[in-house]
Amino acid sequence: MDMKRIFVLIINLGVIFSAFAQDDPIVMHINGQPVPRSEFEYNYNKNNSEGVLDKKNIEEYAQLFVNYKLKVLAALDNHLDTLSSYQKEFRQYRDQQIRPLLIPQNAMEEECQKYYAQMLASLQGKELLQPSHIFIRVPQAATEDEQASAKAKIDSVYQEIKNGADFAELAKKVSQDPGSAARGGMLPWIGPNQTLKEFEDVAYKLEVGQVSEPFLSTVGYHIIKLMGKKPLESYDELKANIRRYLESQGLENQLATQVLDSLAQQSSPQKTVEEILDEETERLCAKDNELKYLVQEYHDGLLLFEECSRNVWEPASKDTTGLASYFKANKKKYAWKEPHFRGMVYYCKNAADVKAVKKCLKGVPEDKWTAKIREQFNKDSVTVRMERRLFKKGDNANVDVLALKDKSAKLNPLKDYPYASVVGKVLKKGPSEWTDISNQVVTDYQRMREDEYVEKLRKRYSFEIHEDVLKTVNNH
Repeated sequence: MDMKRIFVLIINLGVIFSAFAQDDPIVMHINGQPVPRSEFEYNYNKNNSEGVLDKKNIEEYAQLFVNYKLKVLAALDNHLDTLSSYQKEFRQYRDQQIRPLLIPQNAMEEECQKYYAQMLASLQGKELLQPSHIFIRVPQAATEDEQASAKAKIDSVYQEIKNGADFAELAKKVSQDPGSAARGGMLPWIGPNQTLKEFEDVAYKLEVGQVSEPFLSTVGYHIIKLMGKKPLESYDELKANIRRYLESQGLENQLATQVLDSLAQQSSPQKTVEEILDEETERLCAKDNELKYLVQEYHDGLLLFEECSRNVWEPASKDTTGLASYFKANKKKYAWKEPHFRGMVYYCKNAADVKAVKKCLKGVPEDKWTAKIREQFNKDSVTVRMERRLFKKGDNANVDVLALKDKSAKLNPLKDYPYASVVGKVLKKGPSEWTDISNQVVTDYQRMREDEYVEKLRKRYSFEIHEDVLKTVNNH
């Protein structure tokens, strides 16, 4: 090849690579790793779609995305992706997306048609029937007297029908098949070999609207009224229902397993199903950016959760000293407009127990109240019922009256427990301890610790947002 042709080839390759880079330019670098615009767009559009309450503009989201990527990077540096628990969970998520894509396009259609053909063959040229029945049970070990009683009962019902009684109303009253009785005796559509032989033999001799005489099956006596008769619907009419049914039976998973087993057996050297899945994931993701970023979202999201759980959320939730200090420093933001009551409302069967409960709990820590009452009053039977928590106005009428002194409220004792009282403390301006509103304080403290953690990551790792490319997001 002469130098001129080589030069032209190099120029052309340069144009191709340049066009590709312009097609999907790099929107940011995270510790030297490039993030293409397509990846950022996928995440931005997914997290700022219709229905999202706290939408962000592109510049705001770019900062959040940096934080996201930094947490994932920290998780990788901590080798959390090597945990067997992580790998198992990631594969479960990933395989839900990948396995269905391995099934040949016409495989589900072929299975649906095969199932319809089996349904058609099972009818043996007969129609579908919709029977309604009245049933009187005869147990297998029934005595002669019990059998005679059941026969007399079904004969009596049949006579009522002959005299003009409404079949459905009679079924509701006397039929001993509770499922169909509630529907006036109505049963689902049936075909041959789908029910008791004695039942089927009688049903297929009836015309629509006709009522059978009483007859005995292996389980008891029946009277059938035939409500409908029809041929099996066409495949096109039943196709959607058949597909839903087969999917509910795990057909999609079975077909995917067959494909994977076949690929593994044909591979040389022999590969495991997991290795085949890894290869197929790589192949499919290379062709489909949406799929690639969805799989990456699972990968990164699970890592982020593991990283934050270990280094932020769990330590913060257990840091009682830090929680108490945080609450003390931020007490004003938890102030209340109306007083709350921290304590217990309790209900007694006996008037004498009202004072006895208060006396029993004197000097006992709040977290021991329930156990103390169980020991003193409810050992043999429940004579005192209780509810212990933080109450605001409107949560409990008895607390409103007895503790919060709301004159518009009325006492509302429990049934069989006519005496209500309270024990505890009214908090007028706000919670006195962080444990009064532990869920809220823990959440706020975790958020603060997470912000601090992110600041550390921003100092540990380098990152750069390319503003010129960011301006082209969703605008190219």
